[in-house]
Amino acid sequence: MKIKVNQESCIGCGACAAIAEDLFELNDDGLSQAKVAEVPEEKKEQATEAMEGCPTGAIVSE
Repeated sequence: MKIKVNQESCIGCGACAAIAEDLFELNDDGLSQAKVAEVPEEKKEQATEAMEGCPTGAIVSE
C-alpha cells in the first residue's frame, strides 16, 4: 500500500500525524506529507484510520 497527501486539499489540521505519526508529518508549509513511500504491513490499519480521519479526504492510497 502506498499513500499520498494531496497538498491542494490538505488544510494542515494534523489529524493524520496524530493518528499515525510514523507515517505522516507536517512540512514547512504546515501541510501533511507522507514520511514513507510504502506503508509497512503492520502500519496499514493506522494508514487507513488516518485516511478515514482526514476531514478533507486529502490522503489517498495507490
